[in-house]
Amino acid sequence: MASDMATVEVTFTPLPAHVRTARLVATAVARRSGVPESLLDEVRLAVGEACSRAVEAHRQHCPSQPVRIALTGQDGRFEIEVVNAGVAPGSSENKLVPTGFSLAVIAGLADDVQISETSAGTSVKMSWPVSVAAGADNGGSSPRADTATGTPA
Repeated sequence: MASDMATVEVTFTPLPAHVRTARLVATAVARRSGVPESLLDEVRLAVGEACSRAVEAHRQHCPSQPVRIALTGQDGRFEIEVVNAGVAPGSSENKLVPTGFSLAVIAGLADDVQISETSAGTSVKMSWPVSVAAGADNGGSSPRADTATGTPA
């Protein structure tokens, strides 16, 4: 059985350019945690949606505060929590994208989604199953990643 992974935390200034970096980090940690290769695109897209929401909220309400992401693998699940301070995006009436649209996209991509809204901000927790065999074989790296580099496992 794969051992529990320590939480990896990333904070970044609320700039759209940093969303791509957050997606790359989340995908790398998901792969290392044993998330099957077939689910990595869903992880990448869901994190992009959640981080874009957080960046929008921060830019409107608290541009000096960083967006926080926590990535954890435990109990056969890989979980990502994206936390934004301030009011949730989509609260104004003059939007091209309907309120809640990005949350619907996230819900369609993640295996499990929990959304918590408080006066301090919004937390979006997403999780996916972890392949126990992948985590146990080589410290969490997927076998496919090792064969792609040409190095033996």
